[in-house]
Amino acid sequence: MDGALFYLVFWSLWVYVTFILSRQNPYRFQLAAIILTIIIFSNYSFSIGNFEIYSSGVLMLLFCYFFISQQKRISIIYQLICSLIISVAYVSFHLFEIFDPVWIIFNKDWMLGICLGFLAITLQKSLKERLLIVVSGTMQGELLYAYTVSKFQFPSPIGALAYLDVCSLVIVLLMAWSFLENAGTIFQQYFQFMEKGKQKSS
Repeated sequence: MDGALFYLVFWSLWVYVTFILSRQNPYRFQLAAIILTIIIFSNYSFSIGNFEIYSSGVLMLLFCYFFISQQKRISIIYQLICSLIISVAYVSFHLFEIFDPVWIIFNKDWMLGICLGFLAITLQKSLKERLLIVVSGTMQGELLYAYTVSKFQFPSPIGALAYLDVCSLVIVLLMAWSFLENAGTIFQQYFQFMEKGKQKSS
C-alpha cells in the first residue's frame, strides 16, 4: 500500500525527535514541526494545468531550499549541483523503467533507493547534507519526470505517496549508513562512560 513506509518512518522520526531527542538540541522543536507538517499535508494536492501536485512534496522541497540557503555561497553552489545530479539519476531511472524494464532485477523502490543513497554518500560527507540533496533532488526529479512524460500523455502525480515511500526508504538507508560510519565513536564513548562509572563505584 502506497504511503505505509512513509507514515511508519516519519511517525517514528517525529516520536524520536519529540520524546527522545535531548531537549538541549536547538533544532528539536524545528524538526518536530517540519516532520508533523509533512505528515499532515501528505494527502492534500492541488492542480496546476494538467499536473497534480501533492503538498508534502512541495513543502519538503521548500524546506530543503531554506536550509541550503543558510550555508555559505560555495556550499550552496555545490549542494545545488549535487541535487541536480540526484534529479538526473531519478528521472533516468524512471525513464529506463518505462522503455527498458528488463533490467529491473528486483523491487524497483529498493533499486532506486540504493542507487540514490550511494550517490548521496559519494557526493556528501555529513548526514544533513546527504538528506538535503536527496530530498531536493528527488522532488526536482519528480517535477522533471512529470513534465517529460506529459508529452506522451502519461499521467504522473508529483510528490504522491509512492514518491514519499521512496524518499523515506532513502532516508532510512542514509541514517543507517551514518550510524555505521559513527558506530566506532559511539561505542568508544559508551565504554568510556561505563569505565568511569565503575571507577567511581569502586
